[in-house]
Amino acid sequence: MRATGKCRTVQLGFLVSLSALSLSSCSRAPSLDLLGSFFPAWLVCLTLAVLLTALTRLVLLRFHMNLDLAVLAYPSLAALFTFALWLIFFH
Repeated sequence: MRATGKCRTVQLGFLVSLSALSLSSCSRAPSLDLLGSFFPAWLVCLTLAVLLTALTRLVLLRFHMNLDLAVLAYPSLAALFTFALWLIFFH
C-alpha cells in the first residue's frame, strides 16, 4: 500500500513532535555550589534525609519503640524526608 499525502503529513508531524521532545531541555539544572563544586540538589536532599532517618532511628530506640518491618520502614522514611526537603528548600 502506498502512503497518501494525508498519511505522509501525519507521519511528518509525528516525527517533528518527537524531535521537539528530544531537543527540549531544562531551563537550568537545580544544583548547589558546595566548596567550589556544583552538586545536584537532590543529592544534598538525599544526604540530609539519610541523616534525619538515622536520627529518627536513634529517637525510636531511645523510647524503646521497635518497627516490625524495618527493611521497609527506614527506606520509606528516607524517601519521605528526601521529598519533603526538596519541596521545602527547592520548590
